[in-house]
Amino acid sequence: MRLNTIETGQGQPLVLLHGWGLHGGVWDTLVPLLAPRFRCIVIDLPGHGESPPVEGGLDAWADACLAVAPPRARWLGWSLGGMIALAAALQKPVAIERLFLVATTPRFVTAPDWPHAVAPEMLAQFAAELEADWRRTVEKFLILQTLGGTSGTAVLRALRAMVLGRVGADRAGLVTGLRILETADLRARLGEISAPVQVLTGAHDRLTPAAAARALAAALDGEFTAMPGAAHAPFLSDPAAFVRWIDAATVAA
Repeated sequence: MRLNTIETGQGQPLVLLHGWGLHGGVWDTLVPLLAPRFRCIVIDLPGHGESPPVEGGLDAWADACLAVAPPRARWLGWSLGGMIALAAALQKPVAIERLFLVATTPRFVTAPDWPHAVAPEMLAQFAAELEADWRRTVEKFLILQTLGGTSGTAVLRALRAMVLGRVGADRAGLVTGLRILETADLRARLGEISAPVQVLTGAHDRLTPAAAARALAAALDGEFTAMPGAAHAPFLSDPAAFVRWIDAATVAA
């Protein structure tokens, strides 16, 4: 089934993928700043926003996004969306011209050789709480995304408004997306990705710490940037600085 997309602007295609529990509306502040230079293709992930659920895990979700994305596009993926962008680059390298990975990690939970992540027990608790009250669970996840940032209250307010302003996610989409975050581990395959990569994280991100983003950039031979004062949603903390980061990579390409 075809995922929901919204296209705005003109120029080189730029695919935008949001994070868990949200929808494409999370980019509403950013798209007007990008539209003069890019044809922005905003995708609602499977079971999120107005997109139907897609059975399967990370690869199935990446396939669904590739099916609605134009060829040779740049992909901007945030959090879970960044993990999907990585999977898409592994599945179909010729489809992706460049990757912008924001608050993204190749493995979301900790392991003996991967301390730069959240405890598995935290995601297990989220999974259990989804069954009882999925709206409250999403709300708790939004709060975690803003902790530590200097503009955390404003960013949380913006995220809450986005969740309430459009269809959010259905239970099936939330469960599958959380399972991807719990189980996916792309570290061993990062060397197969050939597209140029820019990695950005908030300096105060507590979900995908700067150490994880720095390790990701090193594995991809990409450029790493930490945005001062930002937490897990740096594009909301300082949209203008975020666009300058994208523009700098575009000029350098």
